[in-house]
Amino acid sequence: MAEKEDQEEAAAPAQRPAVDPPPVLRPDSLPISYPARPDPLLAEHPITYTDPAHQARHEQRLRRIRRWRRPLDRGRDRLRAWLNMLFVDHGILRLFYPNRWQVTDRMWRSSQPLPHHLRSFFRKGGRAVVSLRGGQTFGSLPLEIEACMAAEVPFHTIILRSRDLPERDELLEIIDVLPKLQTPVLFHCKSGADRAGFMAALWLLVIEERPLAEAQRQLSLRFGHIRQAKTGVLDAFFDAFGAAGGHAGLSFRDWVATEYDPGAIKAAFKPTTLASLIGDGILRRE
Repeated sequence: MAEKEDQEEAAAPAQRPAVDPPPVLRPDSLPISYPARPDPLLAEHPITYTDPAHQARHEQRLRRIRRWRRPLDRGRDRLRAWLNMLFVDHGILRLFYPNRWQVTDRMWRSSQPLPHHLRSFFRKGGRAVVSLRGGQTFGSLPLEIEACMAAEVPFHTIILRSRDLPERDELLEIIDVLPKLQTPVLFHCKSGADRAGFMAALWLLVIEERPLAEAQRQLSLRFGHIRQAKTGVLDAFFDAFGAAGGHAGLSFRDWVATEYDPGAIKAAFKPTTLASLIGDGILRRE
């Protein structure tokens, strides 16, 4: 239900500030750094919706977000976070299959990790964690940050969407942020299939300077990614670079800066009904 509300809210008309200010953290908030694209839901100036029903849902979501931005000071808070992570955020499935992979010596990818998954990553030398999820309303968040703080490992958020593409300025900022992250770094989304695959492919292109074909293999059914569903717009992004930028001899960053047109890529991509039903209705991708 919460995911459906979030999708409806994203599609609703809103009155936003002319310039999104950086998020303002309260003294009792958990430390989250935003190397790229701050979450507008946590900005100083609130978003207002013209529809009262959408505004009410938006404010309810903000309350859920702020609830899980506080430290887990009491035992019952920790218990609630665990129960929420396991049964509301579907973490019980990730107990058995974390969809975690070491892609290179400097980069890992996974689904939303549980605390013991993070401790295992840190024992293997992990030095940074990047969540690709935005506006989290689940107990997974404080438990994850707590595990990072205990290991003195920085926790960042770079917000991506599984069924949409970043704007040009957002993507350029992400590209410029990647070299600044400590490594080995773990990128994760909820399921580890789509946004984690997209970021892994970006990393291979930008940091490792690997061939496009190798990077594109990070978006495959092996990791749970369905190319024919709405999430296939991520594949269409790399196809567009291969068709235009690659043939023109442009570097990936130069292609993004001069040729990248997210609107045209999204307009040309047509998901199939059956695959979208599986991705959205059955798997309930975030």
